[in-house]
Amino acid sequence: MKKSTSAKATKFNLRDLKSVPIRTFWITALAFFLCFFAWFGVVPFMPDVVRDLGMTPGQKWNSVVLAVTGTVFARLLIGKLCDKYGPRLCYTWLLVLGAIPVILTGFVQTPFQFLMCRLFTGFIGASFVITQVHTSLMFSSNVVGTANATSAGWGNLGGGANRLGMPIIAAIVIGFGAAETEAWRYSLIIAGILCFSMGLVYYFFTQDTPEGNFKDLAETGDVPKIKKDQEGFLTALKDYRVWILFIVYASCFGIELTVYGTMDDYLQNTFQLERITAGNIVLSFALMNIFARTLGGLFGDKFGKSKGLRGRVLFLSFILVVQGVMLASFSSISTLYLAIGFLILFSLSVQMAEGATFSVVPFINKKAIGSISGIVGAGGNVGAFLAAMLLKFKSAASERAAIAATEGLGEEAIKSAQAVAASQAVSEGYLLIGLIVVTTGIVALGIRFSVKDEKVAREELKESYGNAAPANA
Repeated sequence: MKKSTSAKATKFNLRDLKSVPIRTFWITALAFFLCFFAWFGVVPFMPDVVRDLGMTPGQKWNSVVLAVTGTVFARLLIGKLCDKYGPRLCYTWLLVLGAIPVILTGFVQTPFQFLMCRLFTGFIGASFVITQVHTSLMFSSNVVGTANATSAGWGNLGGGANRLGMPIIAAIVIGFGAAETEAWRYSLIIAGILCFSMGLVYYFFTQDTPEGNFKDLAETGDVPKIKKDQEGFLTALKDYRVWILFIVYASCFGIELTVYGTMDDYLQNTFQLERITAGNIVLSFALMNIFARTLGGLFGDKFGKSKGLRGRVLFLSFILVVQGVMLASFSSISTLYLAIGFLILFSLSVQMAEGATFSVVPFINKKAIGSISGIVGAGGNVGAFLAAMLLKFKSAASERAAIAATEGLGEEAIKSAQAVAASQAVSEGYLLIGLIVVTTGIVALGIRFSVKDEKVAREELKESYGNAAPANA
């Protein structure tokens, strides 16, 4: 296994495209971006979808739940498959097969067909797990946190870039003569075709490890054949540290998804902003993925260098507490500019927490990186589901009470009372979620590594720096 370690990239030089790890980084980050772009691509068009298909508010909400539900199961499965077959084949098939429901969404005629497409489209959310596995296999311990965080952050941009990208695609389609009412359908078909094409790129231009593909290496004897894949998965399931990280990722990525999905309405109801203005603020929040996740992985690597594996955990715990405090503080602010300041700090800290989480994951069990990444990644979607349900029920109850209290006072009065009630309910929800995140940060301190693990990590770190090229190379 020494050969495998020494062949990993020890520097995160993004301009070195001749390097297999760096080339893989760019391709896997782009694939992840396209998957998230297609996964959330329908969001900008939901008013059109609801109108065209005659969907009820309940069916609209169910489409959101189903998209997240599909991802949970896909992430659990794909990590196990990565350990067995390698990330290259897993990503190829995910992109090719995942493109099908995206394309079919452009042809749906009923709410049921749309819901089924959303369920299966959610499977491409498992792309995150493969991205983390692939960069973990390509980069050495001194930079693996930075590589994981950056690839994930840049891939996550796809979930925000579609707010601009999909309407642009729709405008181009309309420019070529398509009916405006059909533009959302053509846009999703194009997004699916892009994913399918990326699957072909992944197959022909990447490999599983710096030395080659799993299958070829197993045949030559350079790596042992994986005959106990199920045992590795079960071992991951039994490791309490994996479940702490599951909760941790639910408390950072899951909360980011929920806040991102509810912030538009919250800003409008609380500060009386126009929808476009609120949307632009939320979009800027998402665009912080360009650098914020990377900072989390970078600091994780820095603390790992100075304080060992325990240092990575200490930083993760710290940044989670900061995230929780920022969200709880934001929930009680009624001044717009101060609220935006705390929202920026929350955005920075939550994305750094995501990066810090996957600076710890590769060191839990190197024989089951895929399985562990899948379990932890699924935690993010579980967290998003639970947080969304909390806010939904609190808001729904408050709005019903407001409508009942203002019955007979006129439509404007009812809408105003409903907006105030929704704002107050979501504010209380954010406060509760923030306190839960702070508690999670304390729980994260329970992640422990043995003396042997620390020793191995120090030796790998020493070897990484020993193999690193000179700074001016």
